[in-house]
Amino acid sequence: MRAPCLRRRPGTLSSPRLPPLACAALLACHPTLHAQAQPQQVAAVQTVTVVGTTPLGDKIVPLDQVPANLQAADAAQMRALQSLNLPDFMGAQLPSVTINQTQGNPYQMTLNYRGFSASPLLGLPQGLSVYLDGVRMNEPFGDVVNWDLIPQQALSDMTLLPGSNPLFGLNTLGGALVLRSKSGDTDPGGEVEVQGGSFGRRSVDLSYGRKLGEHGHLFGAFSGFDEDGWRDFSPSRVRQIFLKGGERQADQRWDLSLAHGDSSLVGNGLTPESMLAVDRRQIFTRPDETRHQATLLTLNASRLLGGGLTLSGTAYLRRLNAHTLNGDLNDDYDGVDNLNTGVENRTRTTDRSQGLTLQLSQTRGAHQLSLGAAWDQAHNTFAQTSAEGLLDATRGVVPTEDAKVDAQIRGSQRTASVYASDLITLSPALHLTLSGRYNHTRVRTTDVGRADLGLDTNLDGQGTYAKFNPAAGLTWQISPALTAFGGFSQGNRAPSPIELGCSDPANPCVLPNALQSDPPLKQVVARTLEAGLRGWLDQDLQWSASAYRTDNHDDLLFISNGHAAGYFTNVGTTRRQGLELSLSQDADAFDWRLAYSLLDATFRHGACLLSDANSSAGSSDACPGEGEIAVRPGDRMAGLPRHSLKLTANVHLRPGWTVGAQFSAYSSQRVQGNENGQQQPDGVDFFGSGHVGGYALLDLTTNVALGHGVEVFAKVANVFDRRYATGGSLAQNPFDSHGQLLPPDQWHNAQFAAPGAPRAVWLGLRWRFDGPPT
Repeated sequence: MRAPCLRRRPGTLSSPRLPPLACAALLACHPTLHAQAQPQQVAAVQTVTVVGTTPLGDKIVPLDQVPANLQAADAAQMRALQSLNLPDFMGAQLPSVTINQTQGNPYQMTLNYRGFSASPLLGLPQGLSVYLDGVRMNEPFGDVVNWDLIPQQALSDMTLLPGSNPLFGLNTLGGALVLRSKSGDTDPGGEVEVQGGSFGRRSVDLSYGRKLGEHGHLFGAFSGFDEDGWRDFSPSRVRQIFLKGGERQADQRWDLSLAHGDSSLVGNGLTPESMLAVDRRQIFTRPDETRHQATLLTLNASRLLGGGLTLSGTAYLRRLNAHTLNGDLNDDYDGVDNLNTGVENRTRTTDRSQGLTLQLSQTRGAHQLSLGAAWDQAHNTFAQTSAEGLLDATRGVVPTEDAKVDAQIRGSQRTASVYASDLITLSPALHLTLSGRYNHTRVRTTDVGRADLGLDTNLDGQGTYAKFNPAAGLTWQISPALTAFGGFSQGNRAPSPIELGCSDPANPCVLPNALQSDPPLKQVVARTLEAGLRGWLDQDLQWSASAYRTDNHDDLLFISNGHAAGYFTNVGTTRRQGLELSLSQDADAFDWRLAYSLLDATFRHGACLLSDANSSAGSSDACPGEGEIAVRPGDRMAGLPRHSLKLTANVHLRPGWTVGAQFSAYSSQRVQGNENGQQQPDGVDFFGSGHVGGYALLDLTTNVALGHGVEVFAKVANVFDRRYATGGSLAQNPFDSHGQLLPPDQWHNAQFAAPGAPRAVWLGLRWRFDGPPT
């Protein structure tokens, strides 16, 4: 399988079918670019019109004017891999993407791209921005991304754009993921899909789209997912609804969409390796449940004003209610005075956000210009309670005391931005892209618990962050079959309310449960350099090679005490650099794609990190504090494999019957808490190597068309039933290998791991109707 945005035959140019916001991120190649006549020398140019999202409109950007190694896929490609959600698809298909299954839930995976994360887990440094139809999906409270709230069935295409592109605004440190939804005129017809199989999984997806009259369109989708989970006590439920309608005319268009998600996810997290060796289904403590209810209303519109000017705009309203229930070991349990072995932590978070983006675009001679302004605002409330109790035989917490309020705050975040971009045609084969964005962000927290409830807390705080970020890129079409590209970009991320409220080492937070009044944090600034080549070796054999380096200045990390508690702090400069190589072929009977990625993610400054469970803790002169380890320049960052290899292939045995294989291999990685690489197990007080081993997986898929729009499909995941782990951490272990609680004097430091799922088989049936013939 190949990414459609990179498909081009020698002698032609082609552009990816991308949403304009995606094109904006191409290091200033802004999505509002209009078609431009090309000189006679490249009269053979073939372009694909891209349909707008933010800003809106039909724009044309040939691929060989794009100074970045972007990756893209449409709904058909995501369907072919039978992926459950976006992280599942991207982890199997896209170079430089790896997945950590830290929570052990298929909808709570951490997606890493070039060493930057988009994750639902508070505490991870978030470095990727995610947009749906022009609306930023990173939650304001912690920049996290909730994959269960993105309507997979309603997605038309996705684009993964590398670098610190300023046009995407805050949090675009390592890249941006741009998603576009379906419409009734572009995706007419209906589809019904049911699926079931291993782990008690059962799902149903419904969608229907149609044109309304001459200019109108309407589309709707529903998804329902239930699963018992392959680990103990790990059920999940996801419901998604998406509706979209609008009108398209020659000089104007608009569409209004409504997305709603309701989910209950149980992710029981990391488990000591000694317990996994006895039974990989075992969990540490429970419950660990997250419930979401979210609604997003989005209006996109554009209008031709005359004189070549186009005005585009996006407005949105978003509401999120989140609740967590976490059963944890009681850190105060000493086996003598405190007999409560567990504690039940609950949180309640509400986010109310809204925003508006307006943009003008025009083509004037050799320049394709864009000027825009954006305003985003969010208000948050947060409350946390805890109730001590007992761990039962299943390590579930049974409260024995009334819950008490530990923290209650109100937060706000406001960002105002202006941006501009220009694509300059220097010659028929040479194009320069320039862009810049100024962001002004204000973050504030108010301690409601102290004022209204008399809590002994001090959580008031505020911060103001301003930054201008530039970008520049150059593309050179050396020949019809070879293009060179390169560029520089800069982005920034302001601390979120959760990070501002949890940055005091003397008062660690229990994520996502508590906040403390803390020292101020600096904003993170990322600078990226990238260069590469892409081209064709034959009519249907394409290749690409690129190298990149991103330096994060004043990088922001969560320093954990080995359980859920810790604090946020700036740790100086970190670096992600690497190499991406890909080769692919698309033929009638057989298509395949091979991709290799090298990632070198390191600290560039020394730092003292908290890791009590590391055998070297407290032994360094540079970091003599209790439980501290010394990280030196050049030490590798945890949770990121250095090498990854992916091969996907599809054999079309006969019309309507396809068999596919997806192979992926990853090298070993350091676990959290062993960033210094000095963990040495002694088999008495310290267990675990400080690394999780490399692994390789094979999945098989098949799809058979039965006629009349009916298809059957099947997938076998982890065909050879490999036992592997996608990440881990060093922490204190209070249980024996069978999960029985030990006396406190027998607790030991151990390595916890995120076990990968065993072999699984799923079968499904799909029926398409009222659509164009396939």
